Amino acid sequence: MELEDILKKIKNGQMDIGSAAIKLRSMGFASVLDIAKIDTHRMQRTGVVEAVLAEGKRPDDLVEIARTQVSHAGRALVTRVSDEQMEVLRHAFKPEEIQWYERARAVVVHDGTPRAGSGGVVGILSAGTADIGVAEEARVVAMEMGCETVAVYDVGVAGIHRLMPQIAKLKEADVGAIVVAAGREGTLPTIVAGLIDVPVIGVPVSTGYGAGGGGEAALLSMLQSCSVISVVNIDAGFVAGAFAARIANMLAEAQRANRG
Repeated sequence: MELEDILKKIKNGQMDIGSAAIKLRSMGFASVLDIAKIDTHRMQRTGVVEAVLAEGKRPDDLVEIARTQVSHAGRALVTRVSDEQMEVLRHAFKPEEIQWYERARAVVVHDGTPRAGSGGVVGILSAGTADIGVAEEARVVAMEMGCETVAVYDVGVAGIHRLMPQIAKLKEADVGAIVVAAGREGTLPTIVAGLIDVPVIGVPVSTGYGAGGGGEAALLSMLQSCSVISVVNIDAGFVAGAFAARIANMLAEAQRANRG
């Protein structure tokens, strides 16, 4: 029951205040098998897409959660999907209802509802090829939040000459925010932020080994950045993609308002 229906029932004397309060408290989520409560209004309430984290979930439970989200929103984003879970999802949904992003380990299940376009543009960079998986997760999230994406991979500081032509590409695309995924020493976000006048979100990646391995050196390096950047947790591609998309979408909305 939507808010407008509840208000009409109160106005027409078909529902009392107590009953309306109970209905309002339950709005915005849907229970699934008594194990999950899907936040069906997250995008409308916060501007951030609802995502289903597949890690730790039984494959059959994951199917029911995805179905419930699709029934309410038309699309369901599922992240950190294992091979076993993907096989079960493939059997549960028709081929045309699934978009599988292998590098990102993410899948979008839908009922034919298209992804809405916001006008926002997000740049996605990776320092090395080993960092692409996390960068791709950020890219998929930004796309599901309506953004166009410009992906530039393997432009780390060990060969900094590879980066310079790509900075021009990002400027030409008029990106509103940039996600930079980097492992090892995690220097790339600092350099990118010193070369372009849009917000940069650094994602430390758990590549690298020895002292400071597993993304710890990259995280500390980004936190100590002398350029102004935002930093998310190790391997947090979802958070970085969502944050960048929020910035880009708000910028696009402001530009439309100025033109209008």
